Amino acid sequence: MTLTLAHYLILGAILFTVGIFGFFLNRRNLIILLMSIELMLLAANINFVAFSTWFGDTAGQIFVFFVLTVAAAEAAIGLAILVLLFRNMNTINVEDLDQLKG
Repeated sequence: MTLTLAHYLILGAILFTVGIFGFFLNRRNLIILLMSIELMLLAANINFVAFSTWFGDTAGQIFVFFVLTVAAAEAAIGLAILVLLFRNMNTINVEDLDQLKG
């Protein structure tokens, strides 16, 4: 059995759907929200690589490096903010972070 473009697109759609459900169904835990965003970015990267390979163009694969750079920066900054919030407020529950309103 050979893998076609449709297989990769279905995998990307499944990952993106899991990320969307994780983001909207679990609005309480900040770590789960960050992981859901990472899943959505991973699904987009799978689609970029699949289309890039299918059309024989390397632009999609180069664009993946930029998306991965942004995802790594988002993860590092998000986790740093998460650690600071936990140190100051002793919780990572999103509903308890209403004190941040100005």
